Amino acid sequence: MNKIKIIASCLLMFTITSQLHAQYLKGLTQVRDTSFATASAFKKTLKYHPNTTMVAKMDFDFVKQKNNITYCSYGKRKMKLDVFFDKNVTEKQTAIIIIHGGGWRSGNREQHYPMAQKLASLGYVCFTPEYRLSTEALFPAAIYDIKAAIRWVRENAKQYNVNPDQIVALGFSAGGEMAAFMGTTGNMPLFEGVVTNSNSKSQVNAVVDIDGTLSFVHPEGGEGDDSKNISAGTYWFGYSKKENFKLWEAASPLSYVSASTPPIVFINSSVARMHAGRDDFRKVLDKNGIYSEVHEFENSPHTFCLFNPWFEPTINYIDSFLKKVFKK
Repeated sequence: MNKIKIIASCLLMFTITSQLHAQYLKGLTQVRDTSFATASAFKKTLKYHPNTTMVAKMDFDFVKQKNNITYCSYGKRKMKLDVFFDKNVTEKQTAIIIIHGGGWRSGNREQHYPMAQKLASLGYVCFTPEYRLSTEALFPAAIYDIKAAIRWVRENAKQYNVNPDQIVALGFSAGGEMAAFMGTTGNMPLFEGVVTNSNSKSQVNAVVDIDGTLSFVHPEGGEGDDSKNISAGTYWFGYSKKENFKLWEAASPLSYVSASTPPIVFINSSVARMHAGRDDFRKVLDKNGIYSEVHEFENSPHTFCLFNPWFEPTINYIDSFLKKVFKK
């Protein structure tokens, strides 16, 4: 099914379903969910991977960090991001927008400060935006936020020595899914949100998907099981998969992969369901001559990129991929 049919089906099904099922709004607590944090994830990881260690705090003398910059606002709600860059570099650099994970409901941008610091030390300008989680707003609010962050980076490219033709969406887990979604829906009106006073575009030039699903409805996936607890997807969409299958399908990056999708690298754990739809996604890329890579760590946890011994190899895969696609 092509993207136009997906969108049309989604809107039709959303209209029909809205009349049949009340949208699940109990998750809109307006209270930040702190269930996914680096410290708690580390304790869980140690149970099955006792040799895991925390990544040491990184503080490079030449990397400058600017925090709490507003990239867009919704009334009084100001959306913030942080910037990491080599203060001694004056030539145009590749920008990396790092999208945190947490099931679209938890997590925070500070979890990827070590990654942002390390990548900035290698010559990238890194941005860590917050986005509205499902405790605050339902899909596609978070998509609108990251699109706004991409446009903001383009609008401020000169200030931060960014090459506006080398903007990368990088994400882990839920953030990986969103990064892939950025790669497949750039400039697509349905997913842009309210755009005011901006001539900048939201497309990205490369994608780094770290253990983010490519489809919410693929047979390989595991998202959407509400039998014991409300799933992260149901919280985000406001409908279960059974109630609104087409909405879940329309929220999947796999539904839009095309000849316009940029190069992408998949960096994965050994938890197969976390990259559901990846191989079918790559088939479309291959058909259209679009470059992609896959790197999978054997016997690794879903949270691998946050900890040693997987952190440095993950950085190396990212750096190698981006040097290749941008011919640095």
